[in-house]
Amino acid sequence: MIENQYKSDVEALDAFVQKYNLLTKEISKVIVGQDDVIKKVLITIFSRGHCLLVGVPGLAKTLLINTISDALGLKFNRIQFTPDLMPSDIIGSEILDENKNFKFIKGPLFANIILADEINRTPPKTQSALLEAMQEKTVTAAGHQYKLDNPFFVLATQNPIEQEGTYPLPEAQLDRFMFNIWVDYPKYQEELAIVKSTTTDSAVQLNKMMSAEEIVFFQNLIRKIPVTDNVIEYAVKLASSTRAGSEFSNAMVNDYLSWGAGPRASQYLIIGAKCHAAINGKYSPDIEDVKAVAEPILRHRIVRNYKAEADGYSIEKIIESLL
Repeated sequence: MIENQYKSDVEALDAFVQKYNLLTKEISKVIVGQDDVIKKVLITIFSRGHCLLVGVPGLAKTLLINTISDALGLKFNRIQFTPDLMPSDIIGSEILDENKNFKFIKGPLFANIILADEINRTPPKTQSALLEAMQEKTVTAAGHQYKLDNPFFVLATQNPIEQEGTYPLPEAQLDRFMFNIWVDYPKYQEELAIVKSTTTDSAVQLNKMMSAEEIVFFQNLIRKIPVTDNVIEYAVKLASSTRAGSEFSNAMVNDYLSWGAGPRASQYLIIGAKCHAAINGKYSPDIEDVKAVAEPILRHRIVRNYKAEADGYSIEKIIESLL
């Protein structure tokens, strides 16, 4: 039992910091730059969340997720979302076996890490098949409920440029993602290193830094981190301040936002702050930890009105005004 390896939660948190640093070092063997993206994806994983990676093609979003799953030693499945993908293609379906009995064949959703590639390319019917899996960690097929593997994460990618033939994600599904992470172009020096390392035949061997059991242990450990009342109050006020007309909203929110973040944002702000504090060697989060995770948590939960678009106010600028 992993619990028996550590005398106290403090010792376990110290071990987590060491493991996290070794893990990021291992991932950086393959992924050049994108340190902030790697950090946010790992925070999502250790917070038991799901994340949506948005970026133009060719920025190694798929490679990043594949590399993380290799370094964590987890079962990984990639699902390419297309307009003709059906719910049974990802969940699985029942077939008649040789004895004429129905037998459930598990789909690719039965893994630890699911890469939902170009999730907005598939119709809402198939997108909604992910909802139960993301929220309940179960799937239902032919009236039977099946438990998914533990740990379980959905890491989805989306291309912001080419919107023809896409199906925007429903707000209910967007809300299931803990983080909306924007993957930007690499810096010049980083791109030089990428080109040098990827245009030769050399293959990088990754070491497995954690087991599934360790990940579940550290997830539970992070949940146990204490939080002071003033930090919880700040997180709830921050989420409330995105709602136009609330007692905490400012003039910019009242003028430019149609909808604000719901209570799930407040929960994720605290869980994300706990994990951010833990990876930085702190035993309790402060307001700075909440601020550090606020933008990717709030970005996809607030909706601008036409006036904001006309006046050129981005969601990031509005969140900045609240922080």
